[in-house]
Amino acid sequence: MTELPKDFSDFPNVAGFPPVQPSVPERVIGERRKYRTIWISDVHLGTKGCNAALLIDFLDHTDSETMYLVGDIIDGWRLKKKVYWPAEHNDIVWRILKRARRGTRIVYIPGNHDEMVRPFSGMNFGGVEIARAAFHDTADGRRLMVLHGDEFDTIMLAHRWLAFVGDALYHMMMKLNGWVASVRKLFGLPYWSISKAAKHKVKNAVEFISKYEEVVARAAGERGVDGVVCGHIHTAEIREFSHEGKIVSYYNDGDWVEGCNALVEHFDGTMELLHWPEEVAARQVPAAGRELAAA
Repeated sequence: MTELPKDFSDFPNVAGFPPVQPSVPERVIGERRKYRTIWISDVHLGTKGCNAALLIDFLDHTDSETMYLVGDIIDGWRLKKKVYWPAEHNDIVWRILKRARRGTRIVYIPGNHDEMVRPFSGMNFGGVEIARAAFHDTADGRRLMVLHGDEFDTIMLAHRWLAFVGDALYHMMMKLNGWVASVRKLFGLPYWSISKAAKHKVKNAVEFISKYEEVVARAAGERGVDGVVCGHIHTAEIREFSHEGKIVSYYNDGDWVEGCNALVEHFDGTMELLHWPEEVAARQVPAAGRELAAA
């Protein structure tokens, strides 16, 4: 594997990226929740839809031996049209690179929105390994295939132009989603995604998701692995499928635009989906109770 400088500070004049210190300071919260492995995907840095605040909160509260970035971390499609890169997006990159410096193995598997990174597969940037796909061995002896998942999206494969149209419509929905989130925050209500709710109500979307999951799980079974971890469709899920008499586990780690989810592996090999808005809401309930008691 080609080795490049371990720290981006070796490139001080490249767009000031990443900053020496983050604009949102890393919180000291005592003991972080530790996992053997963390998977996140579909962050879409470079867009207003990226829920940077929740992801920063997640990164400040968790740690792991290995972290997989399962594609669409940066949204190159949108950045080509308009540059949008607030300080909070630098803060996310800063936190990921800091994990790499602390000894966490970081594996970045580019997706379709950050496909410009795919030619660098096999290289190492700032302690971040870039790979087209990966295989992960769990603590309980299972082998999982890890990839973004756009390889199994029939629209991406056959009608790429339609994917760009869909992307434009999706970002219109994200603007509405941001407006709704701002209003709910103003009234002290927890985060809720209107786009996620709509997607689960539309029959065609539900059928597409179900078919996609079956196709990805079958591909994993044909490759002789025990399961697959992917992203791409912004729908966090854990399901089991049968392939030639063998159980194949399907894991989708969700996204950080709508659902704000992460997939984690505990040290005994148990897999779990974390829904971070629920984690934050649960943390705020005791705090509200303490404020009422003090009053």
